[in-house]
Amino acid sequence: MEQRLRLVQGGAPNPIEKRTAERRPLAVPGQIIWKDAKGTTRMTSVVTRDISERGVSVECLQGPAIPLYRMVYFQVDSSARTRPDLPPVLRKPTVLSAIFRVGSCSQQTGAPTEYALRLLVEPERKPKVATASAWTEAAGTKTA
Repeated sequence: MEQRLRLVQGGAPNPIEKRTAERRPLAVPGQIIWKDAKGTTRMTSVVTRDISERGVSVECLQGPAIPLYRMVYFQVDSSARTRPDLPPVLRKPTVLSAIFRVGSCSQQTGAPTEYALRLLVEPERKPKVATASAWTEAAGTKTA
């Protein structure tokens, strides 16, 4: 007997857009700090291009190349942390992040000029609401 699986798209109004948080253009100065393969602490200056609650796209102004998937600390300059349009997570002194996309490289230096960072932040916990659950504990049995 042959079984076929059917993929169903749904939920999102735009099936191409997979973002969980709204991305907004915002240019503020900042830094990326990380340790290279030898354990030396490195820092590079950046300017944000756009931001969301879960990620940041930055333009790199100078510094060595940062490898893909490297764990880094991202920080917005202290003078810009009080901006009302900055998400609360970016108002902290440093935010643990991961490089998840490396953009085009500069012809002069050969180093990438843009990076996308995934902010590694704890998701907001929503209060539990008493709803009809798929799992019931009636008579000690669980059903799906």
